[in-house]
Amino acid sequence: MDQPGPIPQPPVTGTPRLRDRLTIPVLASGGILMAVMQTVVVPLLPDLPRLTGASASLVSWTVTATLLSGAVLTPVLGRAGDMYGKRRVLIAALALMTAGSVMCALSSDIGVLITARALQGAAAAVVPLSISILRDELPPERRGAAVAMMSSTVGIGAALGLPLAAVVVQYADWHTMFWLTSALGALGVAATWWAVKESPVREPGRFDVLGALGLAAGLVCLLLGVSQGGQWGWGSPRILGLFLAAAVVLALWWWQQLRAERPLVDLRLVARPRVGLSHVAALLTGFAFYANSLVTAQLVQAPKATGYGLGLSIVATGLCLLPGGVTMLLFSPLSARISAARGPRVTLALGAAVIACGYAVRIADSRDLWMIILGATVVATGTTLAYSALPTLILHAVPAGQTASANGVNVLMRTIGQATSSAAVAAVLVHHSNPLGGVPVPTLHGYLLAFAMAGAIALAACAAALSIPGDGPRGDTRRARGTTRGARDEAMEGA
Repeated sequence: MDQPGPIPQPPVTGTPRLRDRLTIPVLASGGILMAVMQTVVVPLLPDLPRLTGASASLVSWTVTATLLSGAVLTPVLGRAGDMYGKRRVLIAALALMTAGSVMCALSSDIGVLITARALQGAAAAVVPLSISILRDELPPERRGAAVAMMSSTVGIGAALGLPLAAVVVQYADWHTMFWLTSALGALGVAATWWAVKESPVREPGRFDVLGALGLAAGLVCLLLGVSQGGQWGWGSPRILGLFLAAAVVLALWWWQQLRAERPLVDLRLVARPRVGLSHVAALLTGFAFYANSLVTAQLVQAPKATGYGLGLSIVATGLCLLPGGVTMLLFSPLSARISAARGPRVTLALGAAVIACGYAVRIADSRDLWMIILGATVVATGTTLAYSALPTLILHAVPAGQTASANGVNVLMRTIGQATSSAAVAAVLVHHSNPLGGVPVPTLHGYLLAFAMAGAIALAACAAALSIPGDGPRGDTRRARGTTRGARDEAMEGA
């Protein structure tokens, strides 16, 4: 619930003003660093079995563990931020991420690496917590551009992390990469502690431990089944058992949340069309966006003997994705202007449509390098518009005291979409493969089918965005003011 913030006092020295100016860059750098941390392990995956003495299936858990812990901790830490202080929880998430990086730098044991990567999953809460801080601290005229920038940091960091990690892996010991990210993480913790003020907006109450445990169990079963279905077999007893357990646990969790006095996730709020459809659009957009990175990296590294592959190195592959990251950085202010003029749901629909256009370019030509980069960059541009609009939709639809938890759920839906995209793309490429030198290699037809699937999902996201109730930015503003007034009235009644 909204609480009146402290009356600002004139600064005695220039330091507070400098801190205020650095709040947005520091929060944005935290989001970029989080995405870099999630990406840096990707170039290592082919060599980790040799470096750690573990099997390839066990090594894949260095990615799966981060995905699972991030999905579980994002809504939990978002709710904790709303209750106990967003800055405090943000610093804790960054500290856990840094601790995981230090553990990776100190060890080559696969068990330690998987545990460390699970710790780093806590950083997935950085973006929703930062967006909530921006809502609480910034005036409305600066809020839109700042939130758009914060949302784009996920794609920017992913585009920067892959070539950075590839260069380090190719020219230095692989532990050096984690020492570098550890230093950046420690710097991020210190900068956040110094430059970010604690928000006065809280929603006090008792933390819903039972709800957190139920959500964790359900999500682990669901995402474990989705991520491991290709390896274990989609019809295997383990996968079917995981999906059945996920359905039962999440159904019980839903029942418990509706009856809890202070639920972890306010499902009545989620049931509102403006919130629920925003979450659906986030899931579909996450699916469409993630296929771009997955397929592009494999396509350009495919051997030339396939007839379509370019045989690029890991470093060159990362550089192919770099223009997309630069585009996301440049287009985030445009997203904020479109949202201010037409409303965030229009921006979201436009972004999803641009993603679909990018995949149309990929289908038209996936043999020439410049066309591959162009198509990937168009998809990244659409992702910037869509991802920047999603948190703005949430901010306009929920009370100020629930912004971190609501945005945490929205990020969770993106994560589920990305996990589903990874499984679906892998299934398509495995089904459309031919042997090359005794090794199955995806066909160009398989890649084109993956592009078509992602493009169709992007169009579905566009339809979901257009279905969100709204009447433009003025209506959004009126609703936001109404929500704020309602929250203040509740606060006054409680007082």
